[in-house]
Amino acid sequence: MVDEDGTEKPSKSALKRHMTALQQLGKTLVELPRDALSRIPLPEDLALAIDAARKISDHEGRRRQLQYVGKIMRSVDVAPIAAALAEVRGESSAATQRLHQLEAWRDRLLNDEGTLKTFTDKYVTDAAVIGALRNTVRLAKRERAENKAPKHQRALFKELKAIIETHE
Repeated sequence: MVDEDGTEKPSKSALKRHMTALQQLGKTLVELPRDALSRIPLPEDLALAIDAARKISDHEGRRRQLQYVGKIMRSVDVAPIAAALAEVRGESSAATQRLHQLEAWRDRLLNDEGTLKTFTDKYVTDAAVIGALRNTVRLAKRERAENKAPKHQRALFKELKAIIETHE
């Protein structure tokens, strides 16, 4: 469809699809846990509308509030919001790459004795952190050898994640 000034105008159906997509993105934001939502940069009016939608339990009232959230999103640049949402949900390639890096470090620490020195040289300077990490690696190795539930292996993963995130 062409506008009066000769520019291409999206069809009514395309506009409706776009509005529905914005409303769906708003619904996704409303359903996120609070800590995840706090990591997403939102304009103040949108954040207030999302907060209000979270508090509404009535079906019709919530539906109308979600439509309002979608309306606000029409005037907002949604690209940074969508990117941050993907990062929070772990859908971005950078987040996936970080998880693979952490898994690789954990596996190398459990399989090779010299890897702990390599890791600590690269990421850790605090002796207390090195001692705690060494202890967790030892417990995870014992756990693996005895075919127990991977409690300490998970703890090792979390420690590695915290160390690498503080280093970055």
